Amino acid sequence: MFPAPLGGWRDPSNTQADLRQAFTNAGFDWVTSHVFGKTVATVMDQAGLSSPAAADQLGHANISMTSDVYFGRKVLLTGAAAVLEIIDT
Repeated sequence: MFPAPLGGWRDPSNTQADLRQAFTNAGFDWVTSHVFGKTVATVMDQAGLSSPAAADQLGHANISMTSDVYFGRKVLLTGAAAVLEIIDT
């Protein structure tokens, strides 16, 4: 994904450490590569792009990984809140 200065590919652990330091320096120490990937997937999903397109962008071999983990669930009102109100009374 990232080229090394002398050619080839960078070691993923070195890249992760560099990203972590860059996020910290920018005041976003809570950001991880997972958060960044989830944000990219969410923006793509909200734009109406497909799961395969997002999986390709994120480098996921399995589209189900993108759909199940990275896309937010589109939960509709289920009526459960109204039914469970009886517990509070």
